[in-house]
Amino acid sequence: MTLFDERLKLFPLTTSPVIDGNEISLSIAGCGLKDLALLHGTPLYLIDQYTLDEAVRCYRQALFEHYPAGCGLTYAGKAFLCSAMAQWADKKELWIDCTGAGEIHIAMNAKVRKERILVHGVNKSPADLEAAIKHAGIIVVDNLAELELLHYYTWHIMEVKKEERPKLWLRLRPGISVETHTYTQTGHHDSKFGMGMDEASKAVIFCLEREIALEGIHFHLGSQFRDPGPIGKALEMVLDWLKECREQTGWYPESLSPGGGWGMAYHEDDLPHPSIEDYIGFITHQITEGCVLRNLPLPWLQIEPGRSLIAQAGVALYMVGNVKKTPQRRWILVDGGLADNPRPALYGTRYSALPVVNPERPAVGPSWIAGPFCESGDILIEGLPLPDLKTGELIAIPMSGAYHLSMSSNYNGACKPAVVWLKEGAAHLVQRREVPSDLTRRDILLPE
Repeated sequence: MTLFDERLKLFPLTTSPVIDGNEISLSIAGCGLKDLALLHGTPLYLIDQYTLDEAVRCYRQALFEHYPAGCGLTYAGKAFLCSAMAQWADKKELWIDCTGAGEIHIAMNAKVRKERILVHGVNKSPADLEAAIKHAGIIVVDNLAELELLHYYTWHIMEVKKEERPKLWLRLRPGISVETHTYTQTGHHDSKFGMGMDEASKAVIFCLEREIALEGIHFHLGSQFRDPGPIGKALEMVLDWLKECREQTGWYPESLSPGGGWGMAYHEDDLPHPSIEDYIGFITHQITEGCVLRNLPLPWLQIEPGRSLIAQAGVALYMVGNVKKTPQRRWILVDGGLADNPRPALYGTRYSALPVVNPERPAVGPSWIAGPFCESGDILIEGLPLPDLKTGELIAIPMSGAYHLSMSSNYNGACKPAVVWLKEGAAHLVQRREVPSDLTRRDILLPE
């Protein structure tokens, strides 16, 4: 298998090389990338709906085969959320995980139904709480103080009728980490997320005494992991706690969510990556066996994938500007980087790439792909074997759907890229490119 074949596995499922005159060019969902770049400019982000749909199908098939009780999927909006993504998630009957009033507004703009909006947040502001109370079906409570504030807002400030209030889940902190980057570990003892078991027990009693609809339990250990083993240990601890809680208070959750965070291969060296079915099979076995062992009823299971739904569906297109040679490196300088994808700088993420035109050309040596920003850390890819590239060529970087644009910035006055949605030969602009005037929309000049 050639290097081109290996890298193609990282791209959306509809990606293929097609004959374009006297050359071969990459196409996604029947849309030529050269034409898309010519029409919309670069940097440009592409989202392939077929790849999104297939990821949902894989999750649902695995859940159907492995879990006898009810189950569902929540799309973790933090991976990437715009109105079109929210529309797609709602049509696929996914819940949408929104963090704060901003993401709730995006979901509302897409007319997502209230019962499909689930709200997270480690330090929800009053505005976040008000938006969640009005528009969400479920609020995941991070700590006891938040629970008390939420009750006060619901009962005394907003005077929401009991039947119209969102259901509540408690977010636990099991004290266990998955193997991933330190910055994306969320379940260890010193994590800022969630509550310990003692605090959670107090939260349960608080809800029971006030007849608050406490419906579920949630925890999340981290993001971009490939070994689900630590989730098994966390489930053991959570189920032990639930058994004790049931015996002491009579309360038991209708729903249990072990979060999401399943990883994806970003570089050909990461292949093969364990499958979604491996991940779901492990979790469902642990819950089923754990509940049987403790004589507990099986809860509704809600999984919260983000990256593993959208990462492969996304491709970033860049245009080559300058090509520089230094004593030890060949620099391929492109028109995007740190501002639209900070992940290499934040997490050391390794990406791969292909030239859009004649992508099967043999590599002539390692290349360093970097952006135009005033930071030495503005490097997208280090030491990747690539062919000889010239000014004006297009480079496609796969696995670009998750945590690029949602973490993007206007650093150095960068204008955020356009996003185009691809489906069955049709390309739809779903986010326009920012223009310089967008950068001053919030500005107010000082008085003379």
